[in-house]
Amino acid sequence: MHAILDQDDLFIPLPDGTRLAARLWRPDGGQPVPAVLEFIPYRKRDNTLPRDETIHPWMAAQGYACLRVDLRGSGDSEGVFDDEYSPQELQDACDVIAWIAAQHWCSGSVGMMGKSWGGFNCLQTAALNPPALKAVVSVCATVDRFNDDIHYKGGCLLGENFAWGTLMLSYNSRPADPLLRPDWRADWLNRLESMPHLTEIWTEHQTRDAYWKHGSVCEDYSAIRAAVLTIGGWADNYMNAPAHLVRNAAMAKAIVGPWVHQYPHTAVPGPRIGFLTEMKNWWDRWLKGVENGAEDLPPYRVYMLDSAPPDPCAPEVPGRWLAEALPSPRVTEQTLRLGGDGLLGGDGAPDRHLCTPQTLGLNAGEFFPMGLDGEIAGDQSADDALSACFELPCPDGLALMGAARLHLTLSADQPHAFVVARLCDVAPDGRSRRIAHGILNLHHRHDPPAPMVPGQSEEVVLVLDQMAYRLAPGHRLRLALSNSYWPFVWPSPRRVTLHLTGGALVLPVHTGTAPEWRFAPPETPPPARLEVLSPGKDSRIARRDMVTGAQELHVSHTSPRLRNPDHGLETASTMTEEWHIHPDAPGSAKAHTVWEQEFARGDWAVGTKVVASQTATASEFVLRATLTAWEGSENDRHELFRRSFVANVSRKHV
Repeated sequence: MHAILDQDDLFIPLPDGTRLAARLWRPDGGQPVPAVLEFIPYRKRDNTLPRDETIHPWMAAQGYACLRVDLRGSGDSEGVFDDEYSPQELQDACDVIAWIAAQHWCSGSVGMMGKSWGGFNCLQTAALNPPALKAVVSVCATVDRFNDDIHYKGGCLLGENFAWGTLMLSYNSRPADPLLRPDWRADWLNRLESMPHLTEIWTEHQTRDAYWKHGSVCEDYSAIRAAVLTIGGWADNYMNAPAHLVRNAAMAKAIVGPWVHQYPHTAVPGPRIGFLTEMKNWWDRWLKGVENGAEDLPPYRVYMLDSAPPDPCAPEVPGRWLAEALPSPRVTEQTLRLGGDGLLGGDGAPDRHLCTPQTLGLNAGEFFPMGLDGEIAGDQSADDALSACFELPCPDGLALMGAARLHLTLSADQPHAFVVARLCDVAPDGRSRRIAHGILNLHHRHDPPAPMVPGQSEEVVLVLDQMAYRLAPGHRLRLALSNSYWPFVWPSPRRVTLHLTGGALVLPVHTGTAPEWRFAPPETPPPARLEVLSPGKDSRIARRDMVTGAQELHVSHTSPRLRNPDHGLETASTMTEEWHIHPDAPGSAKAHTVWEQEFARGDWAVGTKVVASQTATASEFVLRATLTAWEGSENDRHELFRRSFVANVSRKHV
């Protein structure tokens, strides 16, 4: 263990003269060491500070220089933000890596790590092969920006596209800290004026065009020469990348646990693992050259979930760790016809008309749950009751690992339609736990996309998400089909009836499910240093109008008000989301979000507010947002800036 130096006011110069704000932890000594970079837009000075301090100081004490750098135009960095994973961002990452490798405290070997945004851009940067980058650790990421991210899934527009675009408008409109940036006010005004409305940009790109192919490392896995450790969670919707990377990248190892969208040493539901120890071993092998056998680890260490009651707030879930190769020799495919009798593997052909209420999907959960605030998928039985279901009794249990494929023969009475497939574990008491799901916009059933011909039957294939799950003896496997999934998926332009006349489910059946791996225990995070001035609060409330049948989902988050004892900065934020729809009217769908951010220190106080909405007609999306900024305390505020965003985006393929 090394004593460490902590520098939180470092600025890294880029070739164009822009300076990026960084915090550096490194061993206190003269010996050059390898470096590890985390490069994200979420503000090292306040927003991610508690998380950063559970990772980077620990790693620095093991003999690494660790840098947390704010992206251009975010946090305390100079410049203007343009988009997620833009060519400018990735070039900046390469330039930062080159700068790090040239420092006297760096040995010349650099790793890159991150979760979500940082998990994405470390893979994308690795595909550009900056010379000093030897290895990456990518957590909760994707290899395909169109088919497997927060914007679109299976060609369907996700509700999260609007929610995340609004969040980024709020996050990146926040000012730099005046203690680090004397020019903070002029920079803030420039930042406010230049902020893009990302929801509009993303909504305009409704096919897997060049915009989405940029940064999708699945376009050319061979471009990644760095060693990749990739990590996902079954309660997150970024569970597919680990298997894809293990199968396709030159050197990739994967871990998939039961977790939400968090790092595995602090994530829920448990069990947690010693993530920092895993990461240290990865860096030791590929940045220091220590012969520790990291290259010989099982390619796919995966937590196979066991049957348990559906609980969106479960702190721990049962299961066992398996050590697998991919493809696994212990997986065989079992094909089950969708029977006319409602059984998987049953008799006859189905003859089902599918026109599910627009309100179906309330228990789908969030795209990337962050904790135990009701964000994980809950009991599916109410949605199952409204769906077309096919079941398989499992008297001896059933273990599954991999991605199921669903072959459907169907027609639609409208040119635009989608279908959602959920695999569920149904207990003897009727409760239904989602195992995996898949979504297909029938417009995107082939490439290039094309509308359905009303009344014309076609065969389509829907690939569900990766899974590792063991149903208990006496449970039933249920396939539930719907053509609505609100607010997870934005509705079709018009109400649709699908006619299902045939199909088969191909299951990846697994054998040999005894526990096979044991991780080091999770590292104990250091005590929190930020002072809590007022507590936070979260709520998630669904309401149904008993007269009209309209449904509303209200989600709210109030962060704790925190003060940094090192420099006195106080921060707080609030968020409310409202999702409204009528069961018979896809055009009634409406999303409305409000974000507020506050910053204060002594007599200095500033804040921002974003109010945004999304509605749609059969022909276009209607996007509205207002960004305001103010100076002054709560009782003496004056508006500094106001800007409105208005966009009507044609519905071409969704």
